[in-house]
Amino acid sequence: MELYTESLIAPASTTCFENGSYTVKSTRVRKSSGSTPNPPLYIVYPTERGTYPVILFLHGFSIPNTSYSDLFEFIASHGYIIVAPGQTLFGFVTGLCICSAVSDVEDAAETANWIHKDDGQNLQLVLPHDVSPDTDNVALAGHSKGGKVAFALALGHAHTHLKFKALIGLDPVEGSNTSNRIEPKILNYIPQDFNLAMPVALIGTGLGDDSCCGCVPPVAPWGCNHPFFFDECKPPSCYFVARDFGHLDMVDDWLVRLAGMFICKTGKGSKDDMRRACGGIFVAFLKAYMFHNADDLTAIIDSPNSVAPVKLDPVLWLQS
Repeated sequence: MELYTESLIAPASTTCFENGSYTVKSTRVRKSSGSTPNPPLYIVYPTERGTYPVILFLHGFSIPNTSYSDLFEFIASHGYIIVAPGQTLFGFVTGLCICSAVSDVEDAAETANWIHKDDGQNLQLVLPHDVSPDTDNVALAGHSKGGKVAFALALGHAHTHLKFKALIGLDPVEGSNTSNRIEPKILNYIPQDFNLAMPVALIGTGLGDDSCCGCVPPVAPWGCNHPFFFDECKPPSCYFVARDFGHLDMVDDWLVRLAGMFICKTGKGSKDDMRRACGGIFVAFLKAYMFHNADDLTAIIDSPNSVAPVKLDPVLWLQS
């Protein structure tokens, strides 16, 4: 196993943290729209004619899927279609009352199968006729509880016909503490124990396991957060931690402000920089493992604090 960390060579350059060259639009597809899956979908896509890889992105607990619009638009500007399921009332109630993500995993599988059906024809019907999904290049990603759900789906806790090329966990959370991990339990606390047939990237936050105030517990508590997910990933895998930012600092500004008052600790730096950092890592990682061009990913690993808009520490790349 090869461990690739920050080097002392002259910094390389990368454009993955800048806005991409594509203009983007979004659409909302509700349950009433023909054969679309439940929950309803938020889709962001490039407008230029072409065939684009797809990212199935799963939101955090009680976070509207549209609250990632700035992040999604950044990623889509680099040539990706993002499909983000929403929250069903049943999923919200079961998650809140019985501490379970089982229905969320099943909903995610339903959306994945909807994307896969007839080589992407379902998704094609809600996109412009000259913008097509590449269902041979689909990544799975999620934030917070949605990150855990993404891992659960990738590990086979619900059946899907769709084959994922890569998995990205954005500050995933297993539960409120180690003794209250929600079903299906993912972490086994055994190094490299995940049986995943795809490369994995973990993006963590340095303030996610800090309390907002004395009476509110951390939303991404130690023992249930990103380093423990990464520890169970086999190579190839990447790990990045935005040291000075909080668990919700990559969502849209209105929710960041609300979260900072009542929910979790937020960083003092630019939230736009945090979104560009997360989006750029998505782009670089998927470019490496979908399209076999690791230039941007190598630049980040070699000189993270020269090329990235926020401080990344640590940065790791385990290669098989």
